[in-house]
Amino acid sequence: MAGSPAPNLVNLEAVSKGFGTRTLLDSVSLGVGRGERVGVVGRNGDGKSTLLRLMARKEVPDSGRITHNRDVRLGYLGQSDDLDPQQTVLHAVLGDVATHTWAADPRARSVMEHLLGGVDHEALIGTLSGGERRRASLARLLVTDFDLLILDEPTNHLDIEAVNWLAQHVVDRTSALIVVTHDRWFLDAVCTDTWEVQGGRVTSYDGGYAAYVLAKAERARTAQVTEAKRQNLLKKELAWLRRGAPARSTKPKFRIDAANALIENEPPPRDKLALSQLATARLGKDVFDAEDVSLSFGDRVMLNHVTFRLGPADRIGLLGPNGAGKTTFLKVLTGQLPPDHGRVKQGKTVRVASLSQNLEEIDGTATVLQHITEIRRTAALAGRGGEPTSSQLLERFGFTGDRLTTRISDLSGGERRRLQLLRVLLDEPNVLILDEPTNDLDVETLTVLEDFLDSWPGVVVTVTHDRYFLERVSDMVYAIMGDGQVRHLPRGVDQYLDELSTPPARRTVSSSTDDATGTTQTDLEPETVVADAAAARAAKKELNRIERQLAKLTETEVKLHDQLAASASDYERLAELDAELRKLAEERGELETAWFDAAERAE
Repeated sequence: MAGSPAPNLVNLEAVSKGFGTRTLLDSVSLGVGRGERVGVVGRNGDGKSTLLRLMARKEVPDSGRITHNRDVRLGYLGQSDDLDPQQTVLHAVLGDVATHTWAADPRARSVMEHLLGGVDHEALIGTLSGGERRRASLARLLVTDFDLLILDEPTNHLDIEAVNWLAQHVVDRTSALIVVTHDRWFLDAVCTDTWEVQGGRVTSYDGGYAAYVLAKAERARTAQVTEAKRQNLLKKELAWLRRGAPARSTKPKFRIDAANALIENEPPPRDKLALSQLATARLGKDVFDAEDVSLSFGDRVMLNHVTFRLGPADRIGLLGPNGAGKTTFLKVLTGQLPPDHGRVKQGKTVRVASLSQNLEEIDGTATVLQHITEIRRTAALAGRGGEPTSSQLLERFGFTGDRLTTRISDLSGGERRRLQLLRVLLDEPNVLILDEPTNDLDVETLTVLEDFLDSWPGVVVTVTHDRYFLERVSDMVYAIMGDGQVRHLPRGVDQYLDELSTPPARRTVSSSTDDATGTTQTDLEPETVVADAAAARAAKKELNRIERQLAKLTETEVKLHDQLAASASDYERLAELDAELRKLAEERGELETAWFDAAERAE
């Protein structure tokens, strides 16, 4: 006889929790077992942090029961820390443990190196920045053994290298994990399950973020099929009801009641975040051209003879360790900081807007609607021909109902960030500088922002430690490694992580100096350079040929699908058409493989 399953470390039974008149969690029942790693997603303000605080014994439910396994060791990282500002970093993280003791512990040594490597261990906690205090709080948890770790936004203030290390660290631990984070790459790399908090409910999905998206899409598809059937029934019933008053009076009352019930149960439109394609000013062929630019602060060289060109419709991601000079480079590029040497040319039609990592000071007494209306009452939509009102724009950004008349001082950090994003886009820029744009934004808002940027016809420069967002919105990745150069990374984030692990001396030798237009200056023989250029041109021709073939194949597939619809009752013809579609799918797969091969040769 099989043994009974191990009890959960934490159980919630019919738990409800609200604040004021708003219910965040409504009769939620769930649990987490040993070794499970759960990612929690949902919109800002929907109750993710509240759920974690309930499970960590930091809040009590309004109703229901929360039980913890006996002697469970629970570690909690909240959104604020309780570190003693008078303690040193070393003592706050490790307590009274002697240096030779923790230095001999591989886990403690790894935690201190990757989270606090650039922090003075003898500095007082009170002298640290907010990001450094956050990393110290996380380090204090990770050097300790727990059965369950509950982490609320642990990736905030971590660079890509540290996030990569943290993912591997928590996977290697035996403890269970519940984590709230907007870093979708981290969720995919770490989590075995995903909980979605929405509308007072918590829905469980197997797998990490990618599996969650696929499962949710499948549920939505199934719901659409069910809804289509229901709508057909709805139309049939309404048509029956509309067959004139005399006829209606002769019909059974239960048929009328059934049709009326269908009408009453018609669900309200979903509160979706949908960013409109705001009209952009015309952007010419010149955006930014930096030629032989150098800049130093005292003895420190920030930029060393850098040549960089940013053209129309370019989408670039900018990586680099903290303090390497990313923000300085952007200020030089946009004319906010003059270079010591060289020149920067900016196109005449360029209109730059920046979304910075710091929230702007806004009059907290104004309501959301008042604030946006003062900036602009209407905004032209690119390609749509309409000019929505301020309230319509706010609704598309997720500000609906009573949130429109909420004072700005009462908004959450995520809502203030969303409002800041709307303010930036209302200026209708054609160059967007996104400096850590994912801070305080929930996954749904990030997904909509990515969708907006997909069809936005301007230039996008992104500086972020969110690997998923960077790879999603950028076509090219560049890095500033602290050596004064701006280096193109064809392999993106993976190459960046490889270079970080390479000693600087070897990095300089192995990575030939790139100018930031993507062209590589090397010491190759002229014949080799000519041969490489010829091969690249041939590859580009092959790319064009394959793309034409793919376009023709798509046209053929559309025609076959039309024939399928027209031959719904001819089963023999359906089988023939299905075989043709399968053959076309195989051809498409071969062409796409060839396209990727040619694309690599064309770089």
